[in-house]
Amino acid sequence: MDVREKIKTVAVLGAGVMGHGIAELCAMAGYNVTMRDIKQEFIDRGMNMIKESLAKLEQKGRVKSAEEVLARIKPTVDLEEAVKDADLVIEAVPEVVDIKKQVWEEVDKLAKPDCIFTSNTSTMRITMLASFTSRPDKFAGLHFFNPPVIMRLVEVIRGEKTSDETMDLLVEFVKTLGKTPVRVEKDVPGFIVNRPFGPFELAKQFGAEQITKRLEELAKQYGKKIFEPTKTLKEGKLEELLKAGEMGF
Repeated sequence: MDVREKIKTVAVLGAGVMGHGIAELCAMAGYNVTMRDIKQEFIDRGMNMIKESLAKLEQKGRVKSAEEVLARIKPTVDLEEAVKDADLVIEAVPEVVDIKKQVWEEVDKLAKPDCIFTSNTSTMRITMLASFTSRPDKFAGLHFFNPPVIMRLVEVIRGEKTSDETMDLLVEFVKTLGKTPVRVEKDVPGFIVNRPFGPFELAKQFGAEQITKRLEELAKQYGKKIFEPTKTLKEGKLEELLKAGEMGF
């Protein structure tokens, strides 16, 4: 399968912690990238982080020309401009169902009919996100780890209606990024890697308040008490324990 014949332009939605890293990684692999966020300040911040990262990578010899990689990234706040020519969309917006629903419903109307849709979500079912579009067969999870440029694994998650062709294409796409794809054939919250390690690592990375919000979303989405935030989280004590080194990290 010639991935580069089918995927030439990648649209990354979100320029935050994960989005800017995914955009940088795709550009390093030779893809044309549009990186979109809702405010210019978010775009500027993401581009600055990419520039800083590429400068370090160039010094270490991991990229030949930071300038050439940057030239392949087109930042924008216009969603239509970001996705209209994309062959692959990677969504990395906040882990809030309503936000993702609004984004995917809009993208579905603006993207090419054969464009592949993916989400970098680490907490939501791919099947649910795919239902916000008219092409669940072309929708899958593409879960990168932070920072995307350095971390080796990428989970490729199948939704209930994801086609074999879509899964195979994304597995090969991940390989072109220089990463190791992990096929996840069962669509469950947290997928493979985040299920055993997620809560504490995510709390260290994003803060307990954000994790509490995500758990509340999961509890609401699945109606299961196992996702409800603990008393330690709700009272803001987890961050104190993590900083004190009392959680084994």
